[in-house]
This record gives sequence, structure tokens and C-alpha cells, in this order.
Amino acid sequence: MTTQTASRARGVTPGSPTGGGRKPLHVRLLGKNPLGWLFSAPYLVFVIAIFAYPVCFAVYMSFKDYFFAAPGVSVDRPWVGLQNYVQVFQDPQVLQSFRNVGVFLVINVPLTVVLALVLASALNGAVRWSTFFRVSYYVPYVTASVAVVGVWLFLFSQGGVVNSVLGPLAPSPSWLSNSALAMPMIAVFVTWKQLGFYILLYLAALQNVPKELYESASTDGAGKIRQFFSVTVPGVRPATVLVLLLSTVTGANLFTEPYLLTGGGGPNGASTSPVLLIYQQGIQQGHPGYAAAIGIVLMIGVLIIAFLQNRFAGGRES
Repeated sequence: MTTQTASRARGVTPGSPTGGGRKPLHVRLLGKNPLGWLFSAPYLVFVIAIFAYPVCFAVYMSFKDYFFAAPGVSVDRPWVGLQNYVQVFQDPQVLQSFRNVGVFLVINVPLTVVLALVLASALNGAVRWSTFFRVSYYVPYVTASVAVVGVWLFLFSQGGVVNSVLGPLAPSPSWLSNSALAMPMIAVFVTWKQLGFYILLYLAALQNVPKELYESASTDGAGKIRQFFSVTVPGVRPATVLVLLLSTVTGANLFTEPYLLTGGGGPNGASTSPVLLIYQQGIQQGHPGYAAAIGIVLMIGVLIIAFLQNRFAGGRES
């Protein structure tokens, strides 16, 4: 029996995908289940319209002396090449904003990871009123920033509750008016406000850590602290990478907190973030091309940091 006859006997026609031939064009383009494209199409359109197009347009703006005009009005927007990018790296205000957000990330990201993991581990155990504590930690995250900022201003203003309690030990100028304390205070505020979200991520990850590992470690004589570092920390490593990435991206896009807490980046620009500076340059001062260049530099910096975190924090299997 020839090979062709044997193939027909098995119900396989020569040239079909199971017969070793080339797959049909629609299968090669859309895969074996084209219906998946139909379900993912709305999100794909959303990503292109909300993310991809604005990024591409921002790159275009950054190479021009761009400014906004009324709809239908034709204006000259000259090409300036890399001039905006050169100005970004020479502008002391821009460099200070990047240093400010660097200080924020150095405080916020490690604090978020450590506190979220420790509190999630505690809530995952047999803790009384665990549901109450979970809700309590999550409430600040879903509360409007304006309302929460009002509470913090009441606590940490010059005549606030904290300064009244500390008395002569209170810093002068006060917390949010002090150039050395303004950005660390914002970092603490953001950590506290967003902690509930990251606790939920860790709680979900802890459900996938086998209980047998804790029992084996306990049989070997490991205490709670040893179990935490030998079982819990490695078991939630993918979640830790996710928390690192999300907190870094969120911190790099810091805007609302310095805008509300310090009156727009004060004192003397000590709490100005790059995104706040983009708003000031692009909207308030009418330099959208320069603001776009700041945004592109910020995006590239965040991508580099995210790549390094994903590479060295153990997010990928070797």
C-alpha cells in the first residue's frame, strides 16, 4: 500500500494540515480558533485608541515646535528634531522632577512590597476579624483622593493634629511645606492609600502556596519567621514581580497627590513629578511639544526599570 493510499485509509487527505502540508491562509493568520479575535477585538481597539495612538502622536509632537490651535485652523508647527530632547536633559526643573520621582520610588516601592506581603500573610492566617481588617485596608484605595487628601492636610499641616501632639519636636517648616520632607510624606501617603490593592494581590497569590510546604517546614523545626522567608517569599515571587511593576508604573505617573497635597509641586519644586511638569508645560504654559518629549523620556525610563525588575526579580523561569 502506497503512502497516499495509507493516508486516505486513515481519513487524511494529502496537503491537509494534519497530513504535513501547509495550513490554510485563514488558519495561519487567525489561528485555529478565529472566534477568539472577535472577543478580543473590543480590547484591541481600546488599546490602539487609548494607548498606541496617543504614544505615537506624542512621539510626533516631540520632534516639532507644537502648539494647540482651534479646530480647523491651519498653523505652522516647525520641525525641530531633537531640540526638545536636548532641552529636557538640560532643564534643571525637569532633572529635579526626575530626582523627586526617584526619591518617591525608592521609598514607596520597597515599603509597598514589604508591608503588603507581611500584612497579607498575617490576614491569610487564623486572625480574628480578618474580614474587617481586609475591608479596612481596602477602603482608602477606593476612597476619592480629594477626600483622603483633606484628612492628611488636617493631620500634617502647620497647625495640624500631628504637630500639636509633637509640640517642639514638630519639624519647621511643617511636613508638606518642608523641601526635605514633602516628597517622602507623599510617598508614605501613596503607600498607605494603595496598600489595600496590593494586599489583595498577595492574598490571591498565597492561596496557591501549598499548605504541605508549611507542614514540612514545621516538621523540620522551622518557626514562623523561617517559614515566611523559606516558603512564603519564594511561593509568591510572581506576585512580587507584579507588585513591583505596578507600583513602579503608578509611582512614575504620580500627579494627583503632589498637585493636591503641596499646591502643585511645592515648596520650590521639591515635590514636582514629571507628569505634573508635563501638565504645567503642555497645558498651562502652552509647550505641548516639549511636554511630549518629557513624557517620552519618562516612558523609556519606566520601561527600562520594568525590564530590569522583571529580569532580576525572578519573574521569568530560566
